[in-house]
Amino acid sequence: MMFVKYAVYRFFTMLLTLWVVSIMVFIIINLPPGDYLSNQIAELRATGQAEGVAKAEFLRTEYALDRPLWEQYLIWVGMSPGPNGFSGLLQGDFGWSFEFDRPVGDIVGDALWLTVLVNLAAVLFVYLIALPLGVLAAARSETWVDYTAGFVGYLGLATPNFLLALILFYYGNKYFDLPIGGLMAPAFEGEPMSWPKVKSILLHMIVPTFVIGTSGAAAMMQRLRANMLDELSKPYVETAIAKGMKPSRMLAKYPLRMAFNPFVADIGNLLPAMVSGSVLVSVVLGLQTIGPYLLAALKSQDQFLAAFVLMFVALLTLIGTMISDMLLVLLDPRIRYGGRGA
Repeated sequence: MMFVKYAVYRFFTMLLTLWVVSIMVFIIINLPPGDYLSNQIAELRATGQAEGVAKAEFLRTEYALDRPLWEQYLIWVGMSPGPNGFSGLLQGDFGWSFEFDRPVGDIVGDALWLTVLVNLAAVLFVYLIALPLGVLAAARSETWVDYTAGFVGYLGLATPNFLLALILFYYGNKYFDLPIGGLMAPAFEGEPMSWPKVKSILLHMIVPTFVIGTSGAAAMMQRLRANMLDELSKPYVETAIAKGMKPSRMLAKYPLRMAFNPFVADIGNLLPAMVSGSVLVSVVLGLQTIGPYLLAALKSQDQFLAAFVLMFVALLTLIGTMISDMLLVLLDPRIRYGGRGA
């Protein structure tokens, strides 16, 4: 019962935080002077294209860009009626992309679930690699196992993701016939989901998953190793061994459990860090994720598209943080429920 109350409490604090983030995102997006339409209008007027100017002026009025900033925000969120009534984020209208001349929802529709899919696969890769290597390096400290794991970890941290992507593309295609670029074969783009399309996506995800997850796995492995070594140096470990407990059982029951807390807490920032950190990788690999759209929107000051992508990343951050907090409460008996959180 207490856990349910805490989950409800965390859910409503997440909504409140998301609302505050939406205000900050909208203000920051509008900080640079001008916007996409203002720049376009100035360019069209300089070239004497009256019809283009009329269309741009119509879009400014249609999307309330001629109103005060606070009113634009309320209309964008859907808390105040605009030229077309209540039509904002709360109503499922994400705005219009002036750069791509299409609704934002149509642009990011497939990119959203592909982004989540790729990054969830990368997170799974991170944990599957970092957990055993970190524990093994700590358990076999100052041996060839530890030194090898450390070398692999530092190599993963030092190698730029985009360079690793190019190397894997070349050798993956040359020796293993892996596809180059994208998250599916061109023939499946825009087609309904089917088993051949799923197989194509899974095959195309091999290189991106490895590239995006490598640096995260290396950092997490080093952090887990350090936490494990700290726990293994404590008196209770020597006491457990002195009482005849098997080292493998003792390792899993006590030090690993205590060292696992930061491992779980990393869920909160791992997903958004991968989404934001994989923008360059997505461009290099030609992935159909939201990364390239965010880059294009920021370069052209396409405010509705940029704001929605940033809100999506913020939502991933908050969901990840809520999940990690709830898992920590379940895993660690030292953490108690409270009105102010766990």
